Amino acid sequence: MDNKLTPSETPIRQTSELAPEVAPERQKSLARIQAVPWLLFIAMLGLAAFFAWRAYAPEDIGDPLATSITAFEKQNKLTVFSAQLSPVVASTDSRLFGAIQSRQVAVIPARVNYTLDLSQVDSSRLSWNEASRTLNVVLPPVQVSKPNLDEARAQYLREGIWISRDAQDKLTRDNTRLAEQQAVKQAANPVLMNLARVAAKEAIHQNLAIPLEVAGYGDVTVNVRFDGEEESKP
Repeated sequence: MDNKLTPSETPIRQTSELAPEVAPERQKSLARIQAVPWLLFIAMLGLAAFFAWRAYAPEDIGDPLATSITAFEKQNKLTVFSAQLSPVVASTDSRLFGAIQSRQVAVIPARVNYTLDLSQVDSSRLSWNEASRTLNVVLPPVQVSKPNLDEARAQYLREGIWISRDAQDKLTRDNTRLAEQQAVKQAANPVLMNLARVAAKEAIHQNLAIPLEVAGYGDVTVNVRFDGEEESKP
């Protein structure tokens, strides 16, 4: 029997022999083509990360005193404590050469604020110890605001046989003036002043410790004292 291949069989045999070599080459080319967009995407991400780092990379965190001064500049006056007072005052009025006498007792609620003038705090009041990472602050005295009288909630007790409108107005004005004076004296009470100073120190500690931590100084110690107070020992 003749084993020679007919012309029609030859191409089929050659195709089956070349297929294992051609298919891998085509798959490699396809893989390379499909990988191009991903490579470009990764390259763009790399460039974006590089430029972001250049733009926002942390530099020298600067001077802690300057950071503290900036924190103070954001608040000109800082209210650190408030007290609710209730002055009890009395005034008298005399009419018709003393023939008509009247008296008024008043309880007038008053609110007093204790503030710090932060515009007085400059670099001369701050010092930084790099070794112990401690910021020392010397504060000006606490200021007491003018009492805010709540006359709408005032209580009055009037005495007299007959009290005219003019006499009543005068008694009220006199009691308002006396209540304001008494509220100022009560606000200067050593107990209230000490509470205000303690609140001021705590407020300043928070106002400085947090900005310094955000600025990159980490956990720092903030020592706060007032003019005339001795510096605390470590």
